[in-house]
Amino acid sequence: MAVADHIHLVKLCVGAESVADLAEWQESQRPRWPAGRAEHVTRMWPRRQAELLAGGSLYWVIKGQILCRQRLLGLEERRGADGILRCALVLDAAILRTEPVPRAAFQGWRYLAPSAAPRDLPAARPREEALPPGLAAALAEIGLR
Repeated sequence: MAVADHIHLVKLCVGAESVADLAEWQESQRPRWPAGRAEHVTRMWPRRQAELLAGGSLYWVIKGQILCRQRLLGLEERRGADGILRCALVLDAAILRTEPVPRAAFQGWRYLAPSAAPRDLPAARPREEALPPGLAAALAEIGLR
């Protein structure tokens, strides 16, 4: 079995109602991060670091659907106020919209094979709204995304 050159992560964007919510929150945090970057701190350190950093992205699940992604630039240690060491996912600040793909809720993050990752939306469709979850699930079930 061949190993992929890279792999992605998928994570729930808790509290966000839309891609705009994610963008607004990250914009409010910009003073804390180096220019052109964003961060998301998570409890666990990915074991497949080399594959993630070989071209991977973090795909965000918002309201039950993958709707966007950010390129993963690095992994850095962060110690919380509680003294516990965590992993900062260092992301490109650009949020790229993807075709909506239904995704059931889960905790933490999961690896996502490149073959299972949704395609980026064309530049002419940057504001495409997500389908209602029931319709998106029905389309996915019959093989249409």
